[in-house]
Amino acid sequence: MTALDLSSPVAVVGSGTMGQGIAQVALVAGHLVRLYDAVPGRADEAAAAIGARLDRLVEKERLSGADRDAARARLLPARSLAELADATLVVEAVLERLDVKQHLLRELEDVVSEDCLLATNTSSLSVTAIGGGLRTPGRFVGLHFFNPAPLLPLVEVVSGFATDVSSATRAYETARAWGKTPVACADTPGFIVNRIARPFYAESFAVYEAHGADPATIDAVLRESGGFRMGAFELTDLIGQDVNESVTQSVWQSLFQDVRFTPSLAQRRLVESGRLGRKSGQGWYDYREGAERAEPHTAEAAPPPAYVVAEGDLGPASELPALIREAGVLVREEDEESGACLVLPSGGRLVLADGQTSVEFRDVVHFDLALDYRKATRVALSASKDTPSQTLAEAVGLFQALGKDVSVIGDVPGMIVARTVARIVDLAYDAVAKGVATEEDIDTAMRLGVNYPLGPFEWSRRLGRVWAHDLLEELHLREPSGRYAPSLALYRHGHSADKREGTP
Repeated sequence: MTALDLSSPVAVVGSGTMGQGIAQVALVAGHLVRLYDAVPGRADEAAAAIGARLDRLVEKERLSGADRDAARARLLPARSLAELADATLVVEAVLERLDVKQHLLRELEDVVSEDCLLATNTSSLSVTAIGGGLRTPGRFVGLHFFNPAPLLPLVEVVSGFATDVSSATRAYETARAWGKTPVACADTPGFIVNRIARPFYAESFAVYEAHGADPATIDAVLRESGGFRMGAFELTDLIGQDVNESVTQSVWQSLFQDVRFTPSLAQRRLVESGRLGRKSGQGWYDYREGAERAEPHTAEAAPPPAYVVAEGDLGPASELPALIREAGVLVREEDEESGACLVLPSGGRLVLADGQTSVEFRDVVHFDLALDYRKATRVALSASKDTPSQTLAEAVGLFQALGKDVSVIGDVPGMIVARTVARIVDLAYDAVAKGVATEEDIDTAMRLGVNYPLGPFEWSRRLGRVWAHDLLEELHLREPSGRYAPSLALYRHGHSADKREGTP
C-alpha cells in the first residue's frame, strides 16, 4: 500500500494549533486541503493564519512565492462536514474527549466514501476506543503529530486493535511522503514517546521530593552531564504543568495504576496552586518580571588530590583515568575484582552511581553518569552526612581539575542522570517485549519526539548489557515499592544465555 496520491484531497477537522499545523503539512506537500471547524468562522480564521505562516516561509526563503500562492489556492475552508465528502484522508484534531471524537467520526463515516482513511491526532486517548463505534474500524488509525507539526519531524502511526494493516501502512507512507519521519506503534497508553518519557520527569521530581537537590541543580545536571536539551523542571514549565501532569495521570490510569508510572505529588500541588509554568508566570521557576533567576548549586573551589588509584573497570566512566592524567593528576591503575572505583589519597572511594547509597559505606562518594565525560561541563556528586569532609573535598577538587562545575546533592540512590536513564532503558525493553514498537522506532521516536541525546537502546549499547538492570535492582532493594523493579524483558536482555563477554 502506497502513500496517498497528491491529487487526493485531505481534510482536517479542528482548526486549533494542531489542526492548523497538520493542514499546513498536507498543504505544503501538495494536497488540496479542506479545513473544517464546528465553530462558524474559525476555519476561515485558521486559513488566514496558515497563509500568514506561508508568507513567513517565503520571507525566510524556505518556500517560493509561486509555491505559496499555489498552496493558498489549495486551502479551502469548509462550512459543513458534507463538504469533506471527496476527501481520501480525514484527520481529526478536536477536543481531547472520547465522546466528542466518537460522535464526530460517526458523522464523518456517513459523509465520506468507504475507502477514505480516517485518522485521529489524539495524544492521550485510546485509538481503539475512539474508533470502536465505527462501522468499518479497520480504516481508522492514529496519526500523532508533535507540536508544532510543520517543524517537528516525528509522527507516531498508531494501529488500534481493529486497524487494518493496509490502513496503517498507507498512513505511514503518507506521513513519510509529507516529509515526516513516521514510527509504527501499537495502541498502548502514551504510545511510544509519552509512555517511555515518563521517568524523565518522574525521577527528577522524586529526587526533589526526597530533598536530594533543588530544581535548578537537577535541571543543570540533566543538561550539562546527561546531555539532555532541557531539564525536567524547565521542560514541564514550558509544556504547562497541567498538561504534563494530565498525560502522566492518563498513562498511569490507563495502565491500571502501574506503580512505575505513579504521578508526582509535588507536581499535583503545583497544579492545584495554579502555578502552571511559563503561561501563568510561575511554575517550578518564577517567570514574573524582576524575579531572580534560580541558579544550580555549584561547589566552591577545592584543590585537586595529588593522585588517584583507578581500581577495576569503570565501565561507562572508563575514560576518566585518561582525563585525570591530562589534567596533571597522577593516576595509578590496579586490577580489582571486588569493585570499580577511584581511590582518593584520604582512602575514600569515588564510585559511579550504582543504585546504592553512601551511608551504607564508611567512606564513599558517588558520581553521576555522564553522556560524555570529556564534553560534560558539570558532574554531580552525592555523599551522606557521615562521609568525611576530606573525601568529599578531594572528590570535588578532582572533577574541578577536569574543568567541570560540581554539584553536590543528597545521598540519593542512583543520583539523577543514572536512575533516569536506567528507567528509560527499562521501559523501552518492556515496550518492545509487549509489542508496542521496534527498537529502531523507539530510538527514533525518543530522539525526534523529545530531543533525547540518545535513544534508549543506544544508551543501553553504550552502557553495557547489565548496567541498567543492576542499577535498578539495587534501587529496588532500597525502595521495594515495585517502581524500580527491573522488567522481565530487561532481565532477559541482561542475563541471556547467549551473551558474550563484553558484548552489550
